[in-house]
Amino acid sequence: MEKYIVLYNKLSGSSNAVNAVNTLKEFLKDKGEAEFVDITSIASYSDFFAQLPEGSKLTLVGGDGTLNRFVNDTGDLIAGREIYYFPAGTGNDFARDIGYDPAAGLVEISKYLKDLPTVEVKGRTYKFIDGIGFGIDGYCCQVGDEMKARSDKPVNYTSIAIKGLLFHFKSKIAEITVDGKSYSFKNVWIAPTMMGRFYGGGMNAAPNQDRLSEDRTVSLVVMHGKSRLHTLMIFPSIFKGEHIKHDKNVTVITGKHVNVKFNEPSPLQIDGETVLDVLEYTVDF
Repeated sequence: MEKYIVLYNKLSGSSNAVNAVNTLKEFLKDKGEAEFVDITSIASYSDFFAQLPEGSKLTLVGGDGTLNRFVNDTGDLIAGREIYYFPAGTGNDFARDIGYDPAAGLVEISKYLKDLPTVEVKGRTYKFIDGIGFGIDGYCCQVGDEMKARSDKPVNYTSIAIKGLLFHFKSKIAEITVDGKSYSFKNVWIAPTMMGRFYGGGMNAAPNQDRLSEDRTVSLVVMHGKSRLHTLMIFPSIFKGEHIKHDKNVTVITGKHVNVKFNEPSPLQIDGETVLDVLEYTVDF
């Protein structure tokens, strides 16, 4: 019988992780023996991997934040290992991007965790699996975090974005360099760099991005425009990836090395995790 070592994050997606663990237990009961380990309890991945039973299937349960933490904490330790995944987050943009089918149960994701891009923010470097949000997308994460700290009610990020576009978020001036070529934009609302197509719980920010492309590039998406109302009219189309049709207000640039500088600090998010008061970020692939 197969041996499954299941890493789960009990904090991922609120009750989603608990429900997912129960679902996975039922799914695996006829397939082999399963041992469930809280990922937050692992102090040393070197020790953890050294103790894994030979031939065991390492499985992650969680959302995009759990995947991000895993790839950053494990580093090169997962090279050559088979990694399986069972989505249990609130956004699950990674699962959406790879076309995860719930009926399949577990899906092997080893190939998606190789050769990931990195982002440098405020002197620290992180790998990322979905994208870097900079602008009103980072602002939404900041406000959402503040709301979660005050209440257990679900956060409506779409509502935060609409109010931000209309009233609260101030557009930025962005100086951008991609593979040595410089660009300047005024009235910038978002400037994410994407490894996958989706972020923010279903926004198809970079519909032409391929995380397994042979050229190994990322996509920088810049939404810019002087009018708040016009930008608000365009913004909902991002959920279907149709915002890129508005080429006077949306610019997509692909490359391996991306640097984005704003004229004043703005919140930034890395796979949904917020970093406050950021002036610039640099992505290398």
